[in-house]
Amino acid sequence: MIALFRLIVLVFLLEAMFYLLLRIYIRSLRRERLEEIWDERHPDMAGNNALRDEFVRKAMVGFDRSLKSRLLWLVFILPTLAIMAIVYWVNWQ
Repeated sequence: MIALFRLIVLVFLLEAMFYLLLRIYIRSLRRERLEEIWDERHPDMAGNNALRDEFVRKAMVGFDRSLKSRLLWLVFILPTLAIMAIVYWVNWQ
């Protein structure tokens, strides 16, 4: 029973680490793309300024509600389901 508990904790920690790394990576890609969009739309105001930061901040709020952002939760769900299926298959064969 302790081995199962250790497995659950280890899997959760690994899933959490991958979730956070993927979230940071995907958000950084989106943020970079938004900054490029701002620079294309406003070539005279390219670079760091308050208006661009506000545009990116508002767009990132919308990104948090997007499907791509929500699909990251599959990092927790899919490996857990796979482990449960393997445990079931091995123990009841």
